[in-house]
Amino acid sequence: MLRTQTPRRGLLWTTTAIATVCLSVLAILSACSSDAAPRAAAAEPTVVIIGDSLSTGHGTSPSDAWPNLVENDPAFQQFQATIVNAAQDGSGYVSVGEDGSTFGSQVDAAVTDSTRLVVFFGSENDMGAAPGETEVAAARAFASVKTRAPHADILVIGPPSYSSTPEPERLDIRDQDKAAAQQAGADFVDPIVLGWIMDDAANLIGPDGDHPSAAGQQYLQAKMEALIEPLIHGPQPQ
Repeated sequence: MLRTQTPRRGLLWTTTAIATVCLSVLAILSACSSDAAPRAAAAEPTVVIIGDSLSTGHGTSPSDAWPNLVENDPAFQQFQATIVNAAQDGSGYVSVGEDGSTFGSQVDAAVTDSTRLVVFFGSENDMGAAPGETEVAAARAFASVKTRAPHADILVIGPPSYSSTPEPERLDIRDQDKAAAQQAGADFVDPIVLGWIMDDAANLIGPDGDHPSAAGQQYLQAKMEALIEPLIHGPQPQ
């Protein structure tokens, strides 16, 4: 008696075809699932301010200080940045200010691995330090930033002058700040060369002749925003 038998070759082909279709469907579903998965949101940039009484609102109030004005400016808020103001009166790279603060100790206290930008501003308080001491201390502070926040940008702004003929000691501190910044690969901005405040010191500096008035803090806000925004607008440095 003859038996009807399904050809094995045909059965093998059919099984292989079904398996191929199933694998294709699984691959498509997997790809769709991957595309649909929510992507991690970019971290909000943190900007740390290292400075002296020019950045604390001394002579006006903390709410009038330029870092606070920047953070609360609606135009700046589009960047969703958090500003951490670590500045302390009397501080400098060498000069010890309130609560034993120096620019280096401010870095240690405020800069973390999530910091996007560190802004150093000043300081005339280092005038009178031993020759070369400010450059060494500045280099140490910049190195500390790189250790704590390897991907952060560093913006160094030298001490301003309210006169077009600044004292030699002020220029020396400016030069030491600049040398340390350049050695560290940091951006350096020179308020003296740029003429910050000089042309309107009577309005921008308060009655003590040293600290910004409310108008002066607003002036610094505009200057600082113009410097900070391009550094936090682009992608995080790698």
